[in-house]
Amino acid sequence: MQSIDITYLNGPDVKALALTDAEILAAVESALDAQGRGETVIEPRMHLVPESSDKGHFNVLRGYIKPLHVAGVKVVSDFVDNYKVGLPSEMALLNLFDPDTGKPLAVVDATAITDMRTGAMTALGAKHLARKDSKILGHIGARGTSYWNVRLLDSLYDFDEIRVHSRRPESREAFAARLEQDLGKPIIVTTDWESCVRGADIVVEASRLPEPTPMLKTEWIKPGAFVVPYGTMSAVELSLTDIMSKMVVDDWGQCRKGLPFGALRPHVESDRLSEQNLHAELGQIVAGRKSGRERDDETILFWHRGLSTTDIALGHAMLMKARSMGLGQTLKFA
Repeated sequence: MQSIDITYLNGPDVKALALTDAEILAAVESALDAQGRGETVIEPRMHLVPESSDKGHFNVLRGYIKPLHVAGVKVVSDFVDNYKVGLPSEMALLNLFDPDTGKPLAVVDATAITDMRTGAMTALGAKHLARKDSKILGHIGARGTSYWNVRLLDSLYDFDEIRVHSRRPESREAFAARLEQDLGKPIIVTTDWESCVRGADIVVEASRLPEPTPMLKTEWIKPGAFVVPYGTMSAVELSLTDIMSKMVVDDWGQCRKGLPFGALRPHVESDRLSEQNLHAELGQIVAGRKSGRERDDETILFWHRGLSTTDIALGHAMLMKARSMGLGQTLKFA
């Protein structure tokens, strides 16, 4: 067999790449465009639950992007109490492969990728579905993906007001302090959900509930708002979908009936969100095949479960930049 080398990008390598906000958004948007044009394969995620889902689980995501000529598999852990032992709640590895031969190309620390691409999905959803004059952001949750939600949204909207809330005071205060330092603007820390959400132009719900609990009330949502709920456990009322002009997802195959977890799982199982009343997948909008926001008075919901192709596209962008910068380790595979 011929000699095969693979590139290994560890956490410090990924940090040294210092991808800009624009580079992150461009990589993820390229994956969405390919999906909208039918040039991807997205396998529904699989779950490995060692003990119980409220403690933690693993997600396995698999996909292929034809324009980039790369396939990939990401395994990401999600363990809610990791902060007690000084670890992030989510850690991940991404494997990239040649789709013609199956030859391994790279292994990438995908912990940052998971956070970045999730934030990019939220921001790109807003780019196409939120009002252009959105000036108030209400963000629930302070986990790893939350930072990139706020940072990338602010890179597009330059908000006048950013409100944040999370269950633990120390968590929300630290989150706000990091955002203030990096964004160079004041962050409002709220002690409850309502004062964070009510009247906001863009609402992001990234909570970490142990079990489904309707913490976010539909009556707090401003007409014309853009709402992004994506917690593992549902934190919204069943009535949320009733006020929506359009409902958009990242991939219906991962949202359909019969699958576990997700912010709108009860809505799908009760047919409040179905393939019949779904407006579009975001990739179809990015590719120009479906409409995005058409009027300022539309109240629009975007539910993203996490696309393997966005992990792969961002990992591929990191691999290309690492090669140009001479970063990473070469490991002997065969």
